[in-house]
Amino acid sequence: MRVITERMENVRSVALGFWIGTGSAMESGEQAGLSHLVEHMLFRGTDTYRSEEIDQIFDAMGAEINAGTDRESTSLFTRVLDGHLERALHVMGEMVWHPRFEDLAAEREVVLEEIAMYEDDPQDRVFDVLGEAVFGDHPLGRAVIGRAEVVRAVELDGLHAFHTERYLPQSIVVAAAGSVDHDELVRMVGQASTTAGAGSTGAPAQRDGATSGNETNPTGGSLLESAAGQGPPATGPATAAPSFERRVRFLRKDTEQYHVCLGGQGISRHDERRFALRVLEGVLGGTSSSRLFQEVREKRGLAYSVFSFSNLHAHTGEVGLYVGTRPDNLGEAIATIAGELERFVESPVSDAELTRSRENVKGRIVLALESTAARMNRLGSSVLSDLPILSVDEIIERIDAIEAAALHELAAELFVGERLSVAGVGTDENVFAEALAPLGVLAS
Repeated sequence: MRVITERMENVRSVALGFWIGTGSAMESGEQAGLSHLVEHMLFRGTDTYRSEEIDQIFDAMGAEINAGTDRESTSLFTRVLDGHLERALHVMGEMVWHPRFEDLAAEREVVLEEIAMYEDDPQDRVFDVLGEAVFGDHPLGRAVIGRAEVVRAVELDGLHAFHTERYLPQSIVVAAAGSVDHDELVRMVGQASTTAGAGSTGAPAQRDGATSGNETNPTGGSLLESAAGQGPPATGPATAAPSFERRVRFLRKDTEQYHVCLGGQGISRHDERRFALRVLEGVLGGTSSSRLFQEVREKRGLAYSVFSFSNLHAHTGEVGLYVGTRPDNLGEAIATIAGELERFVESPVSDAELTRSRENVKGRIVLALESTAARMNRLGSSVLSDLPILSVDEIIERIDAIEAAALHELAAELFVGERLSVAGVGTDENVFAEALAPLGVLAS
């Protein structure tokens, strides 16, 4: 198990997180949603603390404890005053290594309600529909939240087995940023690890860090190892390559707007062009001065929300854009987007756009990293993902080095309209199909 910290002067708080290397992309179809369900069950009590006691402990510290699951990791995190760090770590360690899995029936219903709530929101659902279009049957194309039928069917012994298999010391990163001493945190984690035992389970990850420690577990087995380059290799269904081809998917729901996404194959998080992609997105649809925002919203008033996005995974990635618009504006909105994509591939960036987007990306990164929570996230996810931990100056240097030619090459590879899959949520598939004509595709 790895520990990584970053000390920040002049703060009295510590952001603390457990990052675990399990997520929806590592699940088989029969397991779809178990990472998310286990994340929920961490709060249902431990060998030492009842569920209500966990809430009371963090309330008494003036803190909140939360968790999240994504495609390739799970995380449990909080932010506390430095004087409460050891107490918080102890409770969180119990939650990660010794969940009691009580009240499965009740928490199962909570998760089913969450799935139902999520499926009722068309603006959320369209991104999962796009995932299915871009990745096909690959696990990356499934909703992180899981499948209701899997959540309904899993029994307690199956959930225990899943936890035991996934929450392993080598799959766990403990990250902290703020008023924290690294060696002292390593000591605390070592004690918690000893209590948990070398065969116990672990927790998920996110990004960025500073140092690490080594300590031997008296029960036998080294749980704490160097944070650099020790990430466990990704395993499970996500390691197989997706079959990328152009697909069109539509989900009929009674909505006031049509929610539409275009997307396709992106790059992995290890690709050095990830910095260029951030800058490229700023020009296309990542800012209020971007081409899509200006053309679709500001000049024509065709949508309230329009933007571009990307998701970077271990072995591949996804790029895309979203627009939500009323039925009478759908055709013109899609035509405008198709025209902008064509122009974007031919002329992705002017000197002014390049400068503005580079400065925007740098500003957002630096401003975000004034937060202890953001720094902790950066550390945990980087170490879990086996990414290099770059200083802010190193990141800025890489962004400043991006030239227009590199953006032109990337745009031609990722944003050619004829290669992008399409997803839609709305009331009438025929209306949706007719609107896609400028993209040269038919709904299916």
